Amino acid sequence: MEQVDILIIGAGMIGLAVARELSKEFEDVVLVEKEEIFGRHTSSRNSEVLHSGIYYPKGSLKARLCVNGVKKIYQFAKENNIPFRNCGKLIVANDEDELSILEELKSNGENNGVPNLQIINESECKILEQQIIAKYALKVPLTGIIDSHKLMQKLESNAEKNGAFIVYDMEVISIDTLADGYLVKFSNGEVFETNKIVNCAGLHSDKIAEMIGINIKHENLKLHWCKGEYYKSSKIKNIDHLIYPVPDPNGVFLGIHLTINLQGEVRFGPNAYYVDELNYKIDELYKPEFLKAINNYIKIDEDSLHLDDCGIRAKLQEEGGEFRDFYIKEESEKGFPNFINCIGIESPGLTCCLTIAEEVKKLIKI
Repeated sequence: MEQVDILIIGAGMIGLAVARELSKEFEDVVLVEKEEIFGRHTSSRNSEVLHSGIYYPKGSLKARLCVNGVKKIYQFAKENNIPFRNCGKLIVANDEDELSILEELKSNGENNGVPNLQIINESECKILEQQIIAKYALKVPLTGIIDSHKLMQKLESNAEKNGAFIVYDMEVISIDTLADGYLVKFSNGEVFETNKIVNCAGLHSDKIAEMIGINIKHENLKLHWCKGEYYKSSKIKNIDHLIYPVPDPNGVFLGIHLTINLQGEVRFGPNAYYVDELNYKIDELYKPEFLKAINNYIKIDEDSLHLDDCGIRAKLQEEGGEFRDFYIKEESEKGFPNFINCIGIESPGLTCCLTIAEEVKKLIKI
């Protein structure tokens, strides 16, 4: 049986960042992951967008960790030669009702501390993006894109250089409480005894919390899987900014938006619909929805739009429900000291990975 001081469960973006951060200070840090490599799910199936923090309620973890996180991640990328592009984005509006939403977003962003937000008119939009249809746009200079795979590689190598151990093919099947710690069993027969656990299991983080004895339904911590698909197009070129519509009024997603990758290639998405099973199959069922949404801000025909990929988000917000914040908490109050839950870490989780790791570090009780 292995003796471990800190056990981190899940080697997605958040688990890797937590391993890097904790291994700076603690000597015996182990990160386990049930897959054969890091980031097999949400962390590698997203838009790779670095968000500014304009969308989230003032005082929320998402707002605070995003506004601070985007600055930290740009700096981290510069220092570690991780490819990124601070391209900025335009949130477009085509009538007065949508303009009022832009004004609300601008005000919310400014309240959260997002700098240099500006509402521009149609002619100013055309100067920035000639192909875009927009009477108005909210210009968000802080937004950008990053190579998420290279970022995860660097977080992994940093953690290992700090002395952390990262072990793949380690699926947790049970967690029992001990007098002073936890007993964790794995599907391969391994057993770890650990003093501290950080739950970064992404899509399955509610199940890990349940294993230790937390009633996830009673605590309102049951996750809801929300799938999003992406389309790509090689016909649209020479786009310099990310292009977003006004966001979904229910806060489920940010609308089907145009993103560019680091090679300048264009793709659209994601849409959003709730699912009960984890599969990444896609078909063209939602193509009409994509075409309608995209043609509101840039003209494209059906033959120029092709299926690309999809991802699944772990949302605490249920279908039809209200905004839910990240859940990052040390669970002594529930009777589980030094068990730290990171649940519902959806967008802007990529942007916040370094600041989430710092938040977790504050919660460790020595």
